[in-house]
Amino acid sequence: MNLDCPVPRGEHERVQLGHGAGGRLTAELLDTLVLPALGGPDRGPLEDAALLPGAGELVVSTDSFVVSPLTFPGGDIGSLAVHGTVNDLAMRGALPLALTLAVIAEEGLPLAELRSVLDSAGKAAQEAGVPVVTGDTKVVGRGAADRLFLVTTGVGRRIPGLTPSAAGARPGDAVLLSGPIGLHGTAVLSTREGLGFDTDIASDSRALHRLVRALGPFGGAVHSLRDPTRGGLAATLNEIAQASAVGIEIDEHAVPVPAPVAAACDLLGLDPLVVANEGCLVAFLSPDAADEALAALHAHPEGADATRIGHCTQTHPARVELRTLVGARRVIDMPMGELLPRIC
Repeated sequence: MNLDCPVPRGEHERVQLGHGAGGRLTAELLDTLVLPALGGPDRGPLEDAALLPGAGELVVSTDSFVVSPLTFPGGDIGSLAVHGTVNDLAMRGALPLALTLAVIAEEGLPLAELRSVLDSAGKAAQEAGVPVVTGDTKVVGRGAADRLFLVTTGVGRRIPGLTPSAAGARPGDAVLLSGPIGLHGTAVLSTREGLGFDTDIASDSRALHRLVRALGPFGGAVHSLRDPTRGGLAATLNEIAQASAVGIEIDEHAVPVPAPVAAACDLLGLDPLVVANEGCLVAFLSPDAADEALAALHAHPEGADATRIGHCTQTHPARVELRTLVGARRVIDMPMGELLPRIC
């Protein structure tokens, strides 16, 4: 008789939704499986896009979109795919040159829905001034996918003198936020669950490369750029704090949270800081350039509500602290997983 007790298999040995959420589980998956398997160099800062080796200032990014539902107030999976890819290039200081778009459709998807999504993607690309130059189409059997997935790749060219990096933030830097937070995540959640908030809340999905172009004249004073998508503002600030080895202090009263978003988050027990966004960016700049940079952002509709929300410090490296409305301080941790899966 074999009395050996088998080692239990925990959930950590299977892929979970949280592994794709941009938080701690994603970082663990990258560190322990993805990066070692691909045989890349030792892990450096994880960026939204990468410089192409031997190609000067050309930047490349790839992304996949699995949002559910396919259409939500303020956008759909088609426009989201274009905006998300353009924005990933922009966060490395690059303007888009070309996109690719691959379609993975489930058997039975109405052609009218596919046409609507692709029309939306085409319109978003046209408005962003970037052509879709190639792509692919695959169809899988019923039940093998959730209706429709899109996969994109973008190529861009860096704006001369602009070299932002997740590892570039420095003590003393001003932290700017280009617009209100929480709109995309609450709009998608409300539509998905039929909560009714969609009458007051629409996704902020939009391209941000024009805002980055407006920051171009500040050159080396722009140290880090990031759009707070999965995991929201909390994940983005923690990523930059860790990659740059700086502390970040944020003023709660300075973070713009629309009233309908705040009400929805209160009702659902969500923290707006961890809710996904698709139309705002966080910029870390030298403090002497902050006021002029804000003025440059305000000159564009996408940055009309830009504001300064905090600064970097060397007193608590790799930690994010929030100064609350009552004057207390609390640590903003990296989210473990995604409270709202399938958000982009």
